[in-house]
Amino acid sequence: MKVGVIGAGLIGCATAYALAREGHEVLLLDAASGPGQAASRANGAQLSYSYVEPLASPGTLRGLPRLLLDPASPLRVRPVADWRQWAWGLQFLAACTTAQVQRGTVELLALARMSRQTLEAWLAEEAWDIAFARNGKLVLCASEAGLAAQRRQIDFQASHGAAPQQVLTADECIAREPALAGQAGQMVGGVWTESECVADPFALCHALLAGLLRLGGQAHFNCTVSGFVTASRKVRAVRSSLGEIEADHWVLATGSQSAQLAKPLGLRLPVWPLKGYSLTLPLLRPERAPRASVTDLSRKTVFAPLAGQLRVAAMAELGGHGLDIPPQRVAQMLASVEALFPGACDLDQPRPWAGLRPATPTGLPLIGAVPAWDNLLLNTGHGALGLTLAAGSAARVCEWLRRP
Repeated sequence: MKVGVIGAGLIGCATAYALAREGHEVLLLDAASGPGQAASRANGAQLSYSYVEPLASPGTLRGLPRLLLDPASPLRVRPVADWRQWAWGLQFLAACTTAQVQRGTVELLALARMSRQTLEAWLAEEAWDIAFARNGKLVLCASEAGLAAQRRQIDFQASHGAAPQQVLTADECIAREPALAGQAGQMVGGVWTESECVADPFALCHALLAGLLRLGGQAHFNCTVSGFVTASRKVRAVRSSLGEIEADHWVLATGSQSAQLAKPLGLRLPVWPLKGYSLTLPLLRPERAPRASVTDLSRKTVFAPLAGQLRVAAMAELGGHGLDIPPQRVAQMLASVEALFPGACDLDQPRPWAGLRPATPTGLPLIGAVPAWDNLLLNTGHGALGLTLAAGSAARVCEWLRRP
């Protein structure tokens, strides 16, 4: 079939590549000048297959008053004059239940397993230079209550097929990651997951695009989709800055823009942007930098070694679609780097970035068909797990298209 994929971030590029591998004639469309220019460009770089617990949880709900009143909080809400933000927020609050967290975790673990299997199968065939490494992940806990919550979560995940994880004391964390020696009095322990990985998301987008083109697919950049041509429950074509483009099936993979683009089709997608930030720092003293990925739960910050650099990602801001980078956010992340890994990085060259993660209230992405249209598939709403879930989500789309 001829399949059009709208959106060339990680999700769209992976979907287009997977469809081309299945033998479909694939068109990849994006308004940007190249792949991975939005939320995929410089995200946290962690393939976090075992850390998929949705943001909406009883713990998040209990902590909201403190988090929202603290100006340095990693989680912030900036109200905008758009009813969709308020509707999303109310749905998020309704999803902060134990039952919903457990359902969401089970579904996300299954998708993460599929994603790991799919991506590693691709990597076994392709000579992609994407800074991929299986270097493990260490999650640091500053309180006994936090460590106990982590222990409950990994026990629950273990019963649903998650990879093996170990609860460590503070001394064991430092033995595992010697760069944390200065944190001896700042944490009570942590969780080690040996099978976790890192990869450069921007490089992966380009690798997937190259694979798509090699397999005979096409990509049209600087192509803004403005509407649809429909008839008899089908999307016959899209209206774009390059004219009308036809396909047998369409996949909507436009991240935080998905809700707005789907609106003319009568779809109300519960996708709203959660703004996040990252820094990419050159290493001055590699021996002081982490060898594994490190997540500091108290700071809600991740540190991922990436091809001789350190990728630092943090924050979740529920606001509008702006991409400004407040200096205080950069200073906050730089302070975190120096607190955990003093002297490791060149802090004078932080290369700050901001991106809009397309989040659903439940944390579950929207993948598959919609009842109103016979040839439209969704692949959006992955939140902070786009890199982790991209390959598995692409495989799910392929499964949908194989159905009679």
